[in-house]
Amino acid sequence: MKQNKIIVQETLISIRQHEKDDFISLTDIARYKDSDRSDYILQNWMRNRETIEFLGLWEKINNEDFNSIEFDGIKNKSGVNSFILTPKQWINSTNAIGIISKTGRYGGTFAHKDIAFEFASWISAEFKLFLIKEFQRLKNEEIENKSLEWNLSRSLSKINYKIHTDAIKEHLIPNTISKPKEDFVYANEADVLNMALFGLTAKQWRENNPKQEGNIRDYASVEQLIVLSNMESVNAELIKQGMNQSDRLVVLNSMAISQMKSLVNNSTIKKLGK
Repeated sequence: MKQNKIIVQETLISIRQHEKDDFISLTDIARYKDSDRSDYILQNWMRNRETIEFLGLWEKINNEDFNSIEFDGIKNKSGVNSFILTPKQWINSTNAIGIISKTGRYGGTFAHKDIAFEFASWISAEFKLFLIKEFQRLKNEEIENKSLEWNLSRSLSKINYKIHTDAIKEHLIPNTISKPKEDFVYANEADVLNMALFGLTAKQWRENNPKQEGNIRDYASVEQLIVLSNMESVNAELIKQGMNQSDRLVVLNSMAISQMKSLVNNSTIKKLGK
């Protein structure tokens, strides 16, 4: 169980999380009044009729399972000199949730901050004021720490995103291919473009991706499709000029590398891909 500590007028006060709420040690608050008789001081406060009415009202507002019948019986008994009420008796009789009491090394009686502040007010108005001040300081520190954690997570996310996008760019940019042998001719001009941009033919892609439907161009990025369109126009012009296939492959490959480097960093193209 997460537990924090604050110092209020030289008294160490424990605060723990319970059911996502802050519970403050009533035992520690009582020690401010008398370190040797903290249990007695807490019982004196709980046998007070006004205290019981406050505790009952808090439970009715916050606890659907609060036993109102038992509460009425306890309230009717309060005020009598022989009346005694301990935290455990209150919890067991009324099914209260605003106070928790446990034994052991990390035990003691804790209460929701609303109830703890009420007890502190009964102890000393001055002590209550400093308790609220220190408690708020702790909450502000927690908010600041969460903000720092969020900023750190955001920064790490940006770094990871940069690593991810760099990896994508590395695979999108075509590799430089050497001039093929003069006697090597691709079956069709589409494969010249595929080799220049993707580094493999349509047949090679199908062999490498037997479970994928469609063809290599169906899985191309927006950037690759733009470059492919540009390459088709340039290739057609080079064919008209009579350039042989192997030379055109080198020219188109160089063009693909240059244009892909420009497009992967283009913010407008990134919007098109969304």
